[in-house]
Amino acid sequence: MTGKMHEQVDYIPGIPSIRVLDLPTSSYDGKGQELLDITMDVFSTVSKAQYLLFTSVYELESSVINALKQKFPIPVYSIGPAIPYFTSEKNPSSTTSIDEPDYIKWLNAQPNGSVLYISQGSFLSVSRDELDEIIAGVHDSGVRFFWVARDETVRFQKYGCSVGLVVPWCDQLKVLSHPSIGGFWSHCGWNSTKEAAFSCLPMLTFPIIWDQKTNSKQIVEDWKIGYRVKKHDQCSIMREEISSLLKWFMDSGNEEVMETRRRAEEIQKICQFSNANGGSSEINIDAFIKDVLFHKYS
Repeated sequence: MTGKMHEQVDYIPGIPSIRVLDLPTSSYDGKGQELLDITMDVFSTVSKAQYLLFTSVYELESSVINALKQKFPIPVYSIGPAIPYFTSEKNPSSTTSIDEPDYIKWLNAQPNGSVLYISQGSFLSVSRDELDEIIAGVHDSGVRFFWVARDETVRFQKYGCSVGLVVPWCDQLKVLSHPSIGGFWSHCGWNSTKEAAFSCLPMLTFPIIWDQKTNSKQIVEDWKIGYRVKKHDQCSIMREEISSLLKWFMDSGNEEVMETRRRAEEIQKICQFSNANGGSSEINIDAFIKDVLFHKYS
């Protein structure tokens, strides 16, 4: 079965060659099977839809969007990245509040590009043993970090946070857009993936289940703006590996990572142009609204 998981699938319309292991359906047991059943029920209703809207940027996934347009007789619109980018710290129209939260004040005090933002999402997480290894590895690395740990913040107390900050929640896009953030360790949920791309951040991918695996592959292999934390044949990862990886990833003199940052800038520009006047997402949103109004009043 292990060999099968590494086989390449190159016959899905619009999808670049991909390993079986990187497909959302590679987990058939437990929560994976449950999600598969729910997803198949949702997909079965597509034939009843009048429109298909995707929070994706056309230029980043044009082959997929084109394949879907050929497959379905209804209009297909890509309207991504569909994030509240106008509140971004890097956006010229944003303003700084005198009542900004303490974690933003902490970020303001850090050097530019020096902090690794870590988030494992809000739905599923790693095992307790693996989380302990990750926490230890992050602390051993000596890298500045900003970690959204939700209800797990108490687990950090025994290590201390001399070079990092742990919070239960934050405004993620505002944090990702902050000048002090230099990288993003992510579970690769789609919203986080979009926000990181828009914020011009290289990523360390740590997918847990379902589409996160496919998003990780896209980040690392297609967009080339990140690196996997775990190799495909690893069931877990040890603190020594994590510490070494983080030191390498956050080293400002690392030429390989600098090239990844340059690629991230290209991806960011694509996202920005899609939302600009005459951009693909703006055109699609206008077309969708006109289509709805035409059918409503005709």
